[in-house]
Amino acid sequence: MATNVAVIFYSATGNVHMLAEAIAEGAGETGAEVRLKRVAELAPEEAIQQNPLWAKYREETAGTVEDATLDDLEWADGFAFGTPVRFGNPAAQLKQYLDMAGPLWFQGALADKPVTSFTSAMYPDGGLESTILALNNVFYHWGCVLVPPGYTDPVVGEAGGNPYGTAFPSGGGRPTEAVQAAARHQGRRLATFTSALVEAGVRQEMAIT
Repeated sequence: MATNVAVIFYSATGNVHMLAEAIAEGAGETGAEVRLKRVAELAPEEAIQQNPLWAKYREETAGTVEDATLDDLEWADGFAFGTPVRFGNPAAQLKQYLDMAGPLWFQGALADKPVTSFTSAMYPDGGLESTILALNNVFYHWGCVLVPPGYTDPVVGEAGGNPYGTAFPSGGGRPTEAVQAAARHQGRRLATFTSALVEAGVRQEMAIT
């Protein structure tokens, strides 16, 4: 039985998008069916145009990735969520999407599903870990099973050694092959745990009372 994995992200300049593609690739290597989706942009046009990299990324990727819907959460057996750092927190674009999942949470439709998180910032000390930890607060409420990469493969150390999730300090550059390899490992790990839980039949749906 194929395992369904949703990789859902927000990216302003493309780095998180690249990490999302690597995680999706890793999950797909296990035989999982993968949906790669991007949450809708909320920023006003004038804000986007003030950052040439933001405007360029939006123009180059327009129409290349479908917008995520709540149906993707219901379809998936496991999730990966990616966001750039925004003052040590997830971007508002991804947070709004997650906030809209209240009805699914109330039905118990998100409980017991494995989840993993990833991020990118300009600087190594720019809030990478705090962003992942803040994002994961949502998944405690959902009742998900967190699947961090930990130090489970040498590629994690080669990418900078972040056990919370793939976290790329860009410094103005693009994710290196080492970072993408760590993201693929994270995707494989997520899909492997997802498959195991699906086969064990641990999911149970019950409304919040």
